[in-house]
Amino acid sequence: MRYMVCVMDSESGSGTGDEMAAIDAFNARLQSAGQLIMAEGLSSPRASTVIDNRGGAGLVTPGPLHDTEQYVSGFWIIEAPDQDAALALAAEGSRACNRVVELRPFYGGEGSAR
Repeated sequence: MRYMVCVMDSESGSGTGDEMAAIDAFNARLQSAGQLIMAEGLSSPRASTVIDNRGGAGLVTPGPLHDTEQYVSGFWIIEAPDQDAALALAAEGSRACNRVVELRPFYGGEGSAR
């Protein structure tokens, strides 16, 4: 099953050298175990653009949808056999990046609702 692990932070690119080394080691371990689908950091919400074309509205607004103190600053998409294994990997990721993370299954995974 696939899961997204979202890294929460209050600024982009805030990882220290030690944190980045721990993240690289975690990514390498996930990769060698065949559990890493994708990992990436995200730009600041200030770089966002909100697009709403429902009903042909054609609204394009610079900036984030929500102005919040904490936001998703990066993510991992992982493969895990079950929720418990995914929770263990998310805990390792949190420790590696020294940030709070949020674990969410993709639709069709254990515990997901559609």
